[in-house]
Amino acid sequence: MKRIVFSAACVGAIGCVVLAQQPGKQKLPAGHPGAAEPRAAWPAPKPADVSTIDGLVAAMYAAPAGAPGEPRDWDRYRSLFLPDARLVASRPGEGDAAVAMFLTIGDYIDANKTYFEKGGFMDKEIARRTEQYGNIAHVWSTYESRHKPDDPEPYVRGINSIQVLKDSGRWWIVNVFWDYERAETPIPEQYLKSPAK
Repeated sequence: MKRIVFSAACVGAIGCVVLAQQPGKQKLPAGHPGAAEPRAAWPAPKPADVSTIDGLVAAMYAAPAGAPGEPRDWDRYRSLFLPDARLVASRPGEGDAAVAMFLTIGDYIDANKTYFEKGGFMDKEIARRTEQYGNIAHVWSTYESRHKPDDPEPYVRGINSIQVLKDSGRWWIVNVFWDYERAETPIPEQYLKSPAK
């Protein structure tokens, strides 16, 4: 049986365009939705954003956030990730099926830029669990999303599974894999508060 990997362009929770491809057949050309971003012009980060895991996660939430009509610093967002990192959205299918939708950093920005800047978007981290070994770490980050900072309730909550790497004195995001809360999958209590340090 051939394994199929799904690559998608997604605009918030509105909808996605899914492209099926067979991995290992050939190197994807530049510009293809599943291809890595070019490294030559990758933006330099703010040192405070990448010197610690706390700074990295805070910047990941801050860079795409803003009120309606407010431009975002997408170069700052790019600078947090390895150029060939992926953002992977888990979405339910029929029955107990699920789909993983893979986006490059460029795909994610292209798909969400207008949506975020026009309608407003801000994720707020409400709890975090971090495990680290050597140069790798896993951050389990619970979030809630609003369109404006004064919205009384979030329109969605979920969990980001963030894999990070320490290299050359800085932290990089390798992947972000997330799912959102639904009636049949409420967020468990243990993920709604950070463990005591």
